[in-house]
Amino acid sequence: MASRLQLILLGIVALVAAIDTVWIGTGHFDVDAGAYGEIALLALACAAGGMFYERVRKDDRLAAMLIGTSFLLGMSASFSVLNYLLITVAGPRIDAPLAALDRALGVNWPAMMAVIAQHPLLNAMLQLGYISVLPQVALLVAALGWHGKHERIYSFCLALSAGAGISIAMWTLAPSFGAFSVYDLPAGVANHMALALDAHYAQDLVALLAHGPGHIAPTDAKGLIGFPSYHAAMALLVVWYARDIAVLRWLAVGVNSVVMVATPIQGGHHVVDVIAGVAVAVISVLLANRVVKLAASSRAAPVSEEQPAAV
Repeated sequence: MASRLQLILLGIVALVAAIDTVWIGTGHFDVDAGAYGEIALLALACAAGGMFYERVRKDDRLAAMLIGTSFLLGMSASFSVLNYLLITVAGPRIDAPLAALDRALGVNWPAMMAVIAQHPLLNAMLQLGYISVLPQVALLVAALGWHGKHERIYSFCLALSAGAGISIAMWTLAPSFGAFSVYDLPAGVANHMALALDAHYAQDLVALLAHGPGHIAPTDAKGLIGFPSYHAAMALLVVWYARDIAVLRWLAVGVNSVVMVATPIQGGHHVVDVIAGVAVAVISVLLANRVVKLAASSRAAPVSEEQPAAV
């Protein structure tokens, strides 16, 4: 089954990369091909190492870790480029309705930020939690491999790609960037808050939607998606796939509880973005489980026991 899952993951990256390549070629976008080529080479090197340890050295743990890492490199780069290309066909922005929905739920984002600004230590903890998600993903791949949960790595990768695909599709139909693109914080609040993403970041996102993607490079790639929050979805996926590792289970719950709280503050999201991210995580797990089950049940048709009569 592992080989089938590996082929599925390879197919996902290959398909998205092919779409990117064709679209870039026909649309004449300004893309840092050299930088993305380096990522591709690194991903290929990891995949080759994984194949070596799977077929030659027979170390399933290292094989799964390397192949999972290869997929994450390829997926992150190809999906990010696709998201930038989709700016050119995105629908009308929906930040104002999302902000209104937050207010209907009793959320006053500027007031929340003003309260957090008075607690710099708490704000610093929220910032650390928010920026921890991507390192957590990488560390979980290594931990799953180390604990012999090889197929769990592939399922985790499938769920991450499903979540990315869902989030990008929804964002393309109705783009949004978060509460920090709607509200202007008072200078007394903004100047006293260390934020992972601030008002300048929000302005850059709004400009991208208005004027197009501009120069597309991995060193300058921004998280474009407001609703649903893929950041929140990733945090929950880490918790779910770490659940069987005793030393990580509760640590993942604790850290990612902080991430969920931090996402509207440090990431500038609407609270409804986070709620939608929860739904994306659930759907992603269900889709990944379905693919894994299909891969497990995909067997060659049994040979009939009936033999042709001798002539």
